[in-house]
Amino acid sequence: MVDQSPQLGAVQLEQIAEWAEAVQANVSQVIVGKQAVVELLLVALLSGGHVLLEDVPGTGKTMLARALAITLGLDFKRVQCTPDLLPNDITGVSIYHQPTGEFHFRQGPIFSHVLLADEINRATPRTQAALLEAMQEQNVTVEGLTRPLPQPFIVLATQNPVEFEGTFPLPEAQLDRFLMQVAVGYPLPAEEAQMLRTIGSRHPIDGIRALATHANIPRLRQLIDSVHVSERMVAYLLRLVTATREHSELTLGASPRASLALYRASQAAAALAGRAFVVPDDVKRLVGPVLRHRLVLRPETALRGRTVGAVLDAVVAATAIEDHEVV
Repeated sequence: MVDQSPQLGAVQLEQIAEWAEAVQANVSQVIVGKQAVVELLLVALLSGGHVLLEDVPGTGKTMLARALAITLGLDFKRVQCTPDLLPNDITGVSIYHQPTGEFHFRQGPIFSHVLLADEINRATPRTQAALLEAMQEQNVTVEGLTRPLPQPFIVLATQNPVEFEGTFPLPEAQLDRFLMQVAVGYPLPAEEAQMLRTIGSRHPIDGIRALATHANIPRLRQLIDSVHVSERMVAYLLRLVTATREHSELTLGASPRASLALYRASQAAAALAGRAFVVPDDVKRLVGPVLRHRLVLRPETALRGRTVGAVLDAVVAATAIEDHEVV
């Protein structure tokens, strides 16, 4: 079967690569040494997905989200999730206007291009469900009226993996709504020293500028759709996903939504690398961020100290790439 989908041209690929390089350079003025993390966020943005940032406090998750939004010319809003946060605090509420005798809808913070849901696991399940429903449907329904969310729209949710008191862990079905789970991590000593030297009379984020407008993102997303994924690459991707469903150390494998997420993310990664086609390395590099949070270990496996990441590494190592799948 011959693939008849349109292919990306050299000029378009160069535009995408230049755009990504400029964004990473601009964000690196604020977040030092995290080019790989920024690239993953760009992959998620171009794939139309959302990201769960799971890391300890103080690693720059909020600053990363702000810097990315400013660089791309996107509206940014932040919600601090707490147990008393209500769904309407995020989606919005209708307020009675006495002079006119009418109700006026006051938009919540979800009506933005980039929403940072800080410590999402501190919100109650009801509030989490309202947020994740809007993420999936790309609109908000309040009092029977559906309102579309701005486009592009991406949620960057954070959670602290070392503090569990007063939290409401996201169930697996809701974790599956996130395209990726990403850890920012500590900077290297040299990178942290550079960060300290750049902190002067004002914070570096005050000096970064917008490099684009949100109108560019839909066009870039359309270009990503044209990245070629051969039938052989699809077969390799599905072998990886199927291996998680059949693995003896997992009680829950990757869902069909995970397959689609890995497919779309691989297309975006290939374009950001300057290629009009997906190669096995694109898929392998994204297996961890895209699948890790969707899998569940067997209790006896967890007791042995085995991690989901280690199981995924073993799956990738054991899944052969046929000679004809190299390109």
